[in-house]
Amino acid sequence: MALQPAAGARDLNPQQVEKNHSLSKKLAEVYKKWGYDEVSPPRVERLATLMAGGAIESKEIVHLVADEPLGLRPEMTASIARAACTRLSERPRPLRLWATGTVFESKQADEGGIRIEEKLKSGVELFGVKEVSAEMELLSLLLKSLEALEINQENKPQILIGHTEIMDLILKPLSNKERIQVKRLLIEYDHLSLERLNIKQDILDTILNFIQLRGLPNQIIQTLKQEFGKSTVLNNLERVFNHIEPLAQANGISLQLDPSFQPHFNLYNGLVFQLVCEGKSSPIVLASGGRYDQLVERCGGDISNSYGVGFSFSIDDIRELLPERNVSNQYPQKLLIAFDQNNSLEKALLRQTSCHLKGEKAIVELEPCKNENEATQLIALRGCTDLIWIGN
Repeated sequence: MALQPAAGARDLNPQQVEKNHSLSKKLAEVYKKWGYDEVSPPRVERLATLMAGGAIESKEIVHLVADEPLGLRPEMTASIARAACTRLSERPRPLRLWATGTVFESKQADEGGIRIEEKLKSGVELFGVKEVSAEMELLSLLLKSLEALEINQENKPQILIGHTEIMDLILKPLSNKERIQVKRLLIEYDHLSLERLNIKQDILDTILNFIQLRGLPNQIIQTLKQEFGKSTVLNNLERVFNHIEPLAQANGISLQLDPSFQPHFNLYNGLVFQLVCEGKSSPIVLASGGRYDQLVERCGGDISNSYGVGFSFSIDDIRELLPERNVSNQYPQKLLIAFDQNNSLEKALLRQTSCHLKGEKAIVELEPCKNENEATQLIALRGCTDLIWIGN
């Protein structure tokens, strides 16, 4: 019998589980205030759904042995989009949904095998809004969620924003095959391989210059306008940043516009973003999202309503980033009920019931103690804060 979890999986201790619940609950409270309804997409889906019409490669999905091609979800957006376009198709738009659940990613391990990474995610999806107002709500909600999570300047949070249409403008001189190659290398941050591509030098130099172009949003937008002229996408980005910049500054969050930014999954066809914080040894991506109209259309969405935006938080990464707190200080006191040999377990259990009815957290020491002093010594060992002694 194997005594270790599978590669990439971890056993969480009670404190880690409690913290995950606490973080998920804080996010859920924010989502609900903004009018989002909870859904629970299945962990197991058909591969056709999980691959999101080719946006996610088959090798990144954990395949299951079954009579039909099935796998474990590597993210939840595709499953929620499928539900929005089928079972929830009759609900009026805008349709606001949120979910918390586990996702599974299949990755190549250093030793050559397959490594399955299991993570807890929490996020929102907004369907049926074509205009930039959807992105404005989404990013405003993201910033409010960060307030609830108490992510502040100490963590040096930064929201990195890009747009696939800006990338299309930059790559316009290339052939379709060359565009695919360049986008893949950008996703992999492989700039050395990019420089070695067989592309005309003047076009390659222009692309490399734009790859280095990132910084304060409005400055970058003005530079792009000088190069490409006025456009709807740049005007919309300007509107988004004018709205969220004061909100971000008030919470110590920096914003960066990066025209070459491309997320790992090729789900998005509009605004894309990542929330990045400084970890103990390297930057950590705590949240990511964007617009995915093409995915909604692939899922069978009505052509007049095939619009979707969303984001998801990585709860496990947030838990690891935030400082440890004494769990006992976050919740009501925990009582230890103990009894001597002249009393009974039944009596202690009845006392426990009365504590529970009052909303108190209480556990029973199942064996009698010699005296109250012995019971007192068990308080810390049992993780309790106080003692109820039943003795003569």
